[in-house]
Amino acid sequence: MAMNVAAAGDDGEDQLNNSINTTPLVDVMLVLLIIFLITIPVVTQTIKLQLPKERNVPTQTKPDNIVIAVNREGEMFWGMERIPDVQTLVNRLKLESVKEPQPEVHIRGDDEVRYEAVGRVVVACQRAGIYKVAFITEPPAGIAAQ
Repeated sequence: MAMNVAAAGDDGEDQLNNSINTTPLVDVMLVLLIIFLITIPVVTQTIKLQLPKERNVPTQTKPDNIVIAVNREGEMFWGMERIPDVQTLVNRLKLESVKEPQPEVHIRGDDEVRYEAVGRVVVACQRAGIYKVAFITEPPAGIAAQ
């Protein structure tokens, strides 16, 4: 607390105190500083990882690329032909995997399809021995194709 004491020569009248008392402000700031110093290390504890960078690579369409589409019901299509089951897909991919150079598989999944259906296609590619699998997506709005 700050207090103004009148000088000995004053005639006893109270003087106006025109200074701001900053002691409560400093107390509050110190408490906040201590709280932040305690909580920040708890919040920032994470595993050190190098996350992948976002990049927009145009699709290089080659005649030997295999395009597999998965619609929202989970049905698989090789080009425009419907594939009845995963084993049929694996068998067809095995025939393609022995070609030199091995073709890429481009998976086009509907944005409302369950990931399980797309995952089945990825596993089929893995079982067939396909090395290059890519996902075809729409570029974000506002980014022009280059």
